[in-house]
Amino acid sequence: MAEKTIKVRIITPFGVYKETEASIVNFKSNDGERGLLANHMPLVTIIPISQLVMVENGVRETYAVGNGMLYFKDNLCRILVDVIENKKEIDKNRALEAKQRALKRLSNQQEATDLQRAELALRKALNRLNTIGEK
Repeated sequence: MAEKTIKVRIITPFGVYKETEASIVNFKSNDGERGLLANHMPLVTIIPISQLVMVENGVRETYAVGNGMLYFKDNLCRILVDVIENKKEIDKNRALEAKQRALKRLSNQQEATDLQRAELALRKALNRLNTIGEK
């Protein structure tokens, strides 16, 4: 018996990032960790900056995602996020530099410093580092 799959379409502000089929989609929502299997009930939820893990063609793929939404209905999972990177695409040095820049902005609070933007940049950098197993 063939394994049932979910069609997954990941969309960013720049267009379609990826279209694939997955046997399971694991993600974080505002109310905790969730997993989607084929024939799951319809779902609409917010995705915070976190990791997305899917099993695609028997291979576990891990992604760092920014804020977004997930819509699931009739075995079609649409994920709309502001940014996404596969674990294999993450540049460790770039993520470390982004972390340091954000920490510097937060520690040198001046009137011109946009604290929310600096905190968001820090959370995204830490999420990328966490996705590749770095601190």
